[in-house]
Amino acid sequence: MTLEEKINKDLVVAMKAKDEVSLRGIRAIKSAILLAKTDGSGQAIDEAREVAMLQKLVKTRQESLDVYVKNNRPELAEKEREEIEVIRRYLPAMLEGAELEAILQKIVEETGASGPKDMGKVMGAASKQLAGKAEGRAISEAVKKLLGA
Repeated sequence: MTLEEKINKDLVVAMKAKDEVSLRGIRAIKSAILLAKTDGSGQAIDEAREVAMLQKLVKTRQESLDVYVKNNRPELAEKEREEIEVIRRYLPAMLEGAELEAILQKIVEETGASGPKDMGKVMGAASKQLAGKAEGRAISEAVKKLLGA
């Protein structure tokens, strides 16, 4: 089942349940899918593109959430938190902790990185290998830890 099919099915369920929180998040995803289909690039929406699209939706909401929290707007911040949770339901499980560090340790060894000056080299390889499997911020923090930056 494609993401679009899953979203359409879940949209109907949320409408019947009158679940406003889920409706907001699902409609945002549906809108992003529609934009991707009509962007004129001619690219098919494969699983990697779906994950990238969902991650972008989460990232923009996270940035808005940070602004709302900083400016003491709890009601708007809560809406962003709710939408992030709904969108994350459709993302594959992200690598974290020891599992992520083990993969990054192999990448450090493969690239021959020895210290903080090699962070760019490691991040480039890690970003390609872990695209859609881990958040960029988590990758960056783990690489800094491994390289002693």
